Amino acid sequence: MLEKAFYGSRSYYAWILFLLIVIGAGAGCYAYQLVDGLRITGMGRDISWGLYIAQLTFLVGVAASAVMVVIPYYLHNYKAFGKITVLGEFLAVSAVTMCGLFVIVDLGTPARAFNLILYPTPNSILFWDMIVLNMYLVLNIVIAWNVLSAERKSTPPPGWVKPLIYLSIPWAVSIHTVTAFLYAGLPGRHLWLTAILAVRFLGSAFAAGPSLLILLCLLVRKVSKFDPGREAIQSLAKIVTYALIASIFFVGLEFFTAYYSQVPGHIHSLEYLYFGLEGHAKLVPWMRISALLAIVALVFLVNPATRRNEKTLAVAAALTFISLWIEKGLGLVLAGFIPNPFEHITEYSPTAPELMITFAIYAIGLLILTVLYKVAISVKEEAA
Repeated sequence: MLEKAFYGSRSYYAWILFLLIVIGAGAGCYAYQLVDGLRITGMGRDISWGLYIAQLTFLVGVAASAVMVVIPYYLHNYKAFGKITVLGEFLAVSAVTMCGLFVIVDLGTPARAFNLILYPTPNSILFWDMIVLNMYLVLNIVIAWNVLSAERKSTPPPGWVKPLIYLSIPWAVSIHTVTAFLYAGLPGRHLWLTAILAVRFLGSAFAAGPSLLILLCLLVRKVSKFDPGREAIQSLAKIVTYALIASIFFVGLEFFTAYYSQVPGHIHSLEYLYFGLEGHAKLVPWMRISALLAIVALVFLVNPATRRNEKTLAVAAALTFISLWIEKGLGLVLAGFIPNPFEHITEYSPTAPELMITFAIYAIGLLILTVLYKVAISVKEEAA
């Protein structure tokens, strides 16, 4: 089936070429990082996790969201999701691949990644994060490829795939839970020291991932003959609505706990994010935009008329995705280091090479997603 990815229109090849150019530019910056080390980034002693790990945190959620189409289709026989389940699983493959690449570039040199395998430490959350992410990647590749192959032959998927599908459901929850434990297990970081961090992660994941899937479904319908189906898109919209409400509610709980208890450590990071702390306010505009986008998106999603209209739904999905990227892919990780345990403030800005490497990893993810979607849509067009 992979050969289908080599046939496409001129715009398809132009898109592939654009991604390859971005990847090439990022590879050059990564070579620079390999020579000079992580000092070319904006990270340092006080901010040891920057843009790379923040993207890992956000993309793990995008990957985990595949479960929101897998559960209704495979456990509840919701037929409308039958057309898009493979698309959700391929989105997870792309997202998990990017997660792995962000970990590797954050290590400084790829050889350090082998320490996790050669010297396993089961008491380390990072060790378990490596296991759940890689296993989830394998599960989604095997499941989606075999289901798509069976669809091409107009036969049922092999029987051994079904246990793997059932296994992938709790596994999707586990990847984001374990990632949350990376933060929630650090007692010196008050912003992350909360028992609801894992459910906050899941709430935002189940809003951001399906939002992106809605946009992809609308794009696929526009550029191909395959129609994911209006019912499936509308069901995804309802999932995004409830998940976004939960995500906003969880952030509200954090504010209540911090300000009602008046514990300074819990207040400082939230102050830094939304109001500025001791004259430092780099992230304030970003976080206020994130909050505004979330509110506007929620208005569009809660109103049945704007949710059913696919043009306003696309706007709501885009706003939701951008809002949650700012919140989790920028604010949550960086503000956890501000102020540091000595109450000193060191602000962080990613450098140009750091940004270029980040863009390149996103380009790799988009390239994988493009190729996998090209194969899937070609098969579905043939089967239709």
